[in-house]
Amino acid sequence: MAPKRLRCSVVGCKNEHGCRHLVPTSEPLKTQWISFVFEGDAPPDLPKCVYVCSNHFTQDCFVNEGQYKAGFATKLILRDGSVPTVRDPASPSAESSSSEEWAKVHHVACQTDTTQICTVGTQLSIKTLRPHYKSTGTQTAMSCPDIGVGSSQPLLSSTSKKRPNKRSRLKLVEEEEDPFGGSSSLITKEPIDSTYDPVDSVTALTKPTDVTMQSSKPAHKNATYIVYESCLLELFEQCPECYRVSDVRTRRVGTFLSVEQRCPDCDFSRKWNSQPILGSTAAGNLQLSVALYASGASFFKLKKIFRAMQLKMINYETFRNHARSYIEPAVVHSWKTAQDGMLQQLRQQQNIVLGGDLRVNLPGHSAKFGSYSVMDLKTSTIIDLQLLQSNEDRGSNYMEKEGLKRSLDVLRAHSVTFDSIVTDRHPHVQKFLRETNITQYYDVWCIEKGLSKKLLKISQSKECEKLRKWLRSIKNHIHWTAASSSSGQERVAKWTSILNHVQDIHTHEDLVFPRCLHPQRTSRDKSKWLRAGTPVFCRLEKVLTNKRILKDVEKLSPHHQTSSLEAFHSVIRRFVPKNVVFAFLGMLCRLYLAALHFNENAGRPQATTAAGEPLYKINLPKSKKGQCTAKPVKADSTFHYVDNLMDLIFEKVVMDPAPYVDEVLKISTPEDLTAQFEKPDKLEVIASYVSRFNQGQV
Repeated sequence: MAPKRLRCSVVGCKNEHGCRHLVPTSEPLKTQWISFVFEGDAPPDLPKCVYVCSNHFTQDCFVNEGQYKAGFATKLILRDGSVPTVRDPASPSAESSSSEEWAKVHHVACQTDTTQICTVGTQLSIKTLRPHYKSTGTQTAMSCPDIGVGSSQPLLSSTSKKRPNKRSRLKLVEEEEDPFGGSSSLITKEPIDSTYDPVDSVTALTKPTDVTMQSSKPAHKNATYIVYESCLLELFEQCPECYRVSDVRTRRVGTFLSVEQRCPDCDFSRKWNSQPILGSTAAGNLQLSVALYASGASFFKLKKIFRAMQLKMINYETFRNHARSYIEPAVVHSWKTAQDGMLQQLRQQQNIVLGGDLRVNLPGHSAKFGSYSVMDLKTSTIIDLQLLQSNEDRGSNYMEKEGLKRSLDVLRAHSVTFDSIVTDRHPHVQKFLRETNITQYYDVWCIEKGLSKKLLKISQSKECEKLRKWLRSIKNHIHWTAASSSSGQERVAKWTSILNHVQDIHTHEDLVFPRCLHPQRTSRDKSKWLRAGTPVFCRLEKVLTNKRILKDVEKLSPHHQTSSLEAFHSVIRRFVPKNVVFAFLGMLCRLYLAALHFNENAGRPQATTAAGEPLYKINLPKSKKGQCTAKPVKADSTFHYVDNLMDLIFEKVVMDPAPYVDEVLKISTPEDLTAQFEKPDKLEVIASYVSRFNQGQV
């Protein structure tokens, strides 16, 4: 049934609008009102409530006329002592018609009946309701009951329209990308508090929600919200023309939703898209894929989260299509551009010290992939990355040498010269650098780690328990030896002096380092000193004066170490977990993303408190067995590279992906490890399957 309508009680008034446009009179009726409404005395059967159309009052009779015309109020409020004076409103003014339209159509940002206590504001296309209301500059809601908002003003009339019964909705769900036509989405504000007066500051209120400002933003820079389906479809249940129930048809592609509304009575129809369309791709679907890829998150873990929330998501095939067509070409282009800039700066510098190390995707010698990273140790920035597959050489044990050769070729191609390189003690790398006359230093921690393990094992025997007191001192001694020496001969002399020091002998026969530099002091613990010829001293001397150890100590890096490279490897684990299998190109792009993230945050300052003091945290490492240390807290990481990647994809790659895809095609991709084997028929393999418990007798 159509809602009941009330008529104006003024004699001769032809206004047939509903009760929302009528102003109820006060009780008892004033003499001026009676003479105006009934053109004389009031009839004996005067009703309890008489309604007078607002068109019978002048503009100065209303308190909130400006709010009502702007859409911030649903009823006009009379001033005290106002009297109707306009007799014939046969042809309402344009402003009255516009105001009536505001009352006849639910407002965009608060499309709900007055009896409901819910917020149904959501994204709505700028073109959807444009012909049905006047103002598009103020995207704010009327005063209406709402959860979390202050109490609103009561309506002047207690009669409201009854919503018709609902028709069934038609849903179409699609999981592949389809071309859709649509307009850019618009975000509306929640209803404002009733105590706020919009007449005094309409300009300030419309500024943050200006329609033109929202529509001029790129698709990937608009704010996004979670909208429930029931709240969203309330906007389309009722026809804005005849107020009857409409037929609603929905169509979904991933996170994209298209709603088509059609009224069977007045043939009114409209179409609304939840996201802008870029070519044939929904902007939200592509933005989700880019954010997922650029952050190094797992698609399947995110899918579980979305499923738990009943939140719609794209399927894996769509994600892979986005990665191949847009994301991976953009990542390769971003890294190549950043790398060219770094190498151009290094070309003009001198005394460059590099650091190189290999990271494999699996522990041991069965790794499929290995990534070799080269870092400028003065600035702690990654300048080159090489991804290798084990079948490109004789095996995974040879990937480190091949990765170093490729990185050095890249540096030579850009005319970058360097003084030395700091690496670990890989034998193939040592031989290659020695043959190419490149100065090589060893990372101190790599040598110290191996020695500490050997000495700890020796100290666990009963006859060598004294050695436990010297483990920490020997660790410190090797770091001091590397940092305080200027030549290889001096490093060896200082290193071997520890054998005299543990015997409480502080003068040495080596003229390069004749005596210890610490001041003379008397020891309180006489039992800690070792004696020559004892088993513990002999075993210690054998480890510290090993021929290979002495050669390695001679090449200890004096100033720069590869600890920053180890930190980069921990960042790689966030983008390329070792328990996940990736294709060659996918793994390479994720390594590039890890390098972009690391380079952007390599020089982060230390965080400070509100008073400006440096911030520290207490660290309890397992290796120190309960001893705590203070560790500086860095400032929060930034993710500008993600924003730049979004801009590149949405503004350039989507428009013309061909040049970016060509850049990816230039990358040499090795064949898969199983390419050398003949692939059997799947049905034959299934037919030959037998459980290990049903093999039969041998």
